[in-house]
Amino acid sequence: MLTPILQTDTGPLLHKAVEEAARLLKAGEIVALPTETVYGLAADAFNPAAVAKVFEAKERPSFDPLIVHLPNKKMLDEVAEVPAEIQPIIQKLVEKMWPGPLTLVLPKKASIPDIVTAGLPSVAVRMSKNAVFRRVAEALGRPIAAPSANRFGSISPTSANAVVAELDGRIPLIVDGGACLCGLESTIIKVEPGSPKPIITILRPGPITPEDLKPYGRVKHASRTVVDEATEAPGQLASHYAPRTPLRLLSSPEDFKPEPGKRYALMSYRGDASDGYVGLADWVHVQILSPGKGKLPEAAVRFFYVLRELDRLGVDEIIAEPMHEHGMGIAMMDKLRRAAVKS
Repeated sequence: MLTPILQTDTGPLLHKAVEEAARLLKAGEIVALPTETVYGLAADAFNPAAVAKVFEAKERPSFDPLIVHLPNKKMLDEVAEVPAEIQPIIQKLVEKMWPGPLTLVLPKKASIPDIVTAGLPSVAVRMSKNAVFRRVAEALGRPIAAPSANRFGSISPTSANAVVAELDGRIPLIVDGGACLCGLESTIIKVEPGSPKPIITILRPGPITPEDLKPYGRVKHASRTVVDEATEAPGQLASHYAPRTPLRLLSSPEDFKPEPGKRYALMSYRGDASDGYVGLADWVHVQILSPGKGKLPEAAVRFFYVLRELDRLGVDEIIAEPMHEHGMGIAMMDKLRRAAVKS
């Protein structure tokens, strides 16, 4: 192991980790930090040279924009313009949803370097509710650009060990804040004027569901037909969140016919044989997202962990069961479809 890991499970250790992370960020370095969604690879968002190190460490293409995380709500005015016609709804969303896993796409101010937004005139911005991340952001006193702390296109990390597997030796520090509470990247939305209600377009589904957003406007989803080129927001590329092992997402049990000599592993939603998937093959291994009960929030927390565990098996193909496409199931199905594109 080449990258040091600092723990945060006691007061003195937390203070040391926050102090060291802030010191490195102020010096133009990059640091892996926990958020409530996944671990992020952080850089001072006002420092283009530091942000360039994020792209280099992740091997991320320059056309894929980053999310900017704020240390406080007031700093929104320093990084983004809020058009007058949507100002009331943005204010309500910030009051009710921040800190939390909701990212807003807004016109950017000149203070945000073009490298952060991939040259786009808009910036994706949110405020994390993770206590460790917030303390580091407050100590830095500046916005933090922080995409997921993994190699580009691969499985997002929800633990410090997963960051090690992806970026060990590529970055100077990992702050271990334990397992992420949500397990899925933030919901990204764009707000536009509308009558009688504003229009909220979900650019990337996540922990904040359409049902959560309906009180604030008319909710719609961005097109799923996205190619690997310049995008409107992070996480929209067609091939994304992918394991190294080929993955296939089934629509029904009848869609799967095992090939002789091939080794398969199953990502099961609830592990119930009556769903029709567990008995389809002599699986090398079955990983269950929400054992027995099929609860979407529990499945979301385990999603990237399960995908990473299956990827370690060295099988020929990972087979994924479908999930109910409502609530957080929308985000998980979106990620499985993008992971399957690589195959």
